[in-house]
Order: sequence, then C-alpha cells, then structure tokens
Amino acid sequence: MLLNFKNPMITKSLQGLALLLFGVCVSLTCATAQELTTLKGCKLIPTAWADGDSFLVQMPDGTQYTIRLYGADCFEWHVNDETDARRLRAQRRYFGISEAGGSPQASMKIAKDFGKAAADEVALSLKAPFTVHTAFADARGDAKHKRVYAFVTTSAGEDLSERLVRMGLGRAFGVSRETHTGKSSKEYSAFLEDMELQAAKRGVGAWAKTNWESLPTERQAERLESEELSLATGTDKLTSGQKINPNTAARDQLMLLPGVGEVTATRMIEARPFKKVNDLLKVEGIGEKTLERLTPFLDLPLK
Repeated sequence: MLLNFKNPMITKSLQGLALLLFGVCVSLTCATAQELTTLKGCKLIPTAWADGDSFLVQMPDGTQYTIRLYGADCFEWHVNDETDARRLRAQRRYFGISEAGGSPQASMKIAKDFGKAAADEVALSLKAPFTVHTAFADARGDAKHKRVYAFVTTSAGEDLSERLVRMGLGRAFGVSRETHTGKSSKEYSAFLEDMELQAAKRGVGAWAKTNWESLPTERQAERLESEELSLATGTDKLTSGQKINPNTAARDQLMLLPGVGEVTATRMIEARPFKKVNDLLKVEGIGEKTLERLTPFLDLPLK
C-alpha cells in the first residue's frame, strides 16, 4: 500500500514518529555518555601528599580533581592517623613483608619507601599530558578538591593501574568497573590479578621482600584482626536512626550497613548512582531480603 505523504494526518504522524525516534536516540546517547567521560590532555599537579593511587590532576578545562585509580592500591607512605596505620599494616601483610628488615619498624620503613617509589613512578609516567577516563563517581576527598574514581592512560598508551601492579608497586585491589575499552569490572580486576601474579613470580617491587612461608599466616592474621576490631568497636552495624547515603559513602562506611562486607561495599560503589532504594537490587549480592534490612539505614527515597 502506498502512503499519501500529502495527507496532513499521515505527515503529522510521521513527524511525531521521527521526533519519538530522535528522542530515544538522544536518551541512549546520553546514557552512554554518563558512563565514562574521556578527557585528553590532562596534567599532573605536584603535591606533597600524592601517592601511587591518589593524586591531583588538572583537566583540560582547568578544573582540578583528585584522582583515585580504579583497581590498584599502593602503599601508604603518609601515615597521619590510626586509619592510615591500619591500612599500611594490611598492605604489608598482603605482600608478606611484615617482618622484612628484621623488625616491624624496619618493615614499615620498607613499605613506605615502596609507597614513595609508586608516587615517583606516577610522576614520571604522567610527565607528559595523559588521558583520564571517569564517570566522576565520588571517591571521597577533601572540601577543596573532590576525589573521583578514574582510569588513567599514559601518553605511551599504558593503563597506569596495570603499570603499578606489574612493577610490584601496588596490588590488584579496590573498586573497579567496566573500562573505556569495554572490559567488564570482573575482567579488568582479573587482568590486574594476573599482572600481580606475574610480578610476584618475577620478584619485582615489594614482592622482592616477600616471605612466602609466612604470607598465608600474615593474611589470615589481618582477616581475623579486622573481624575482631569490628566486634570490639561495634562498627559491624549501625544503630537505629543512623543513615548512610550510598552515593557518597566511603567503602568503610558502607561496610557498617547490615549484611554488607568489603566485596558488596565495593560492588555498591561500582553501581553508583542510586536514585531510589530499589536501585540497589542491581548490585550483585543484594536481594530482596538484604535490601529490606538495609532500607532503614539508607538516606535515599523509597520510590
């Protein structure tokens, strides 16, 4: 059947359909754009506090953000409080270097030296303008410079997290997500774990100091002490009336929610943002029953 395009009713219908299709295309484009934004020509801003996985960056438009790398965790070398000290202890135990140098004090110095080495490597790798891939997911920062999660590609085309892990200056650990190249969060994390395994086999970076006999015991001790600390301080749960915004809370804060451990907290960060409580059902590991327990502690609209 031939359509009469001179018929005003048909013409109006076709125009409406075209506008509808255009709207759908725009919506899909926007949804894609909100996933990851690629910013070329970024510059590293030298600071005294930067480390291997967190540093200040100037974007092409002049705005500044503190970048927190996806997938990699480097040694703390600016230990300013008990939280930093516990994190450094966990990192030393992960690499099996708690007694490197013959004492805990010597081990801490060795670990901090590797933290500085990671920061120095970042400064060297980012000497030339580089590319940042970010969805501006909140990674918690100070009031002056917002901290966001990001992937960083050096001017040589290398993923910075991969480089740090491959050199033994960081571990494959932390928040991850789908990459700008299309790798899923699990694929990216698994890839970094493989890089870590190769670094350990080569004995590079901190792996050169690893005591392989004691490593399982050290990691087990860290797990047990973390659980004991939660029980002793009562931080394994929130009390009635306390609420957390899952869009801005740090991983440790999310772990205060009932039934939320480190893995689920990391998945929650990867799945941000949430507009309403039921959006958390898209997080692997959170079902209807878990969500029912979480709801009273979530600072989010129900619907």
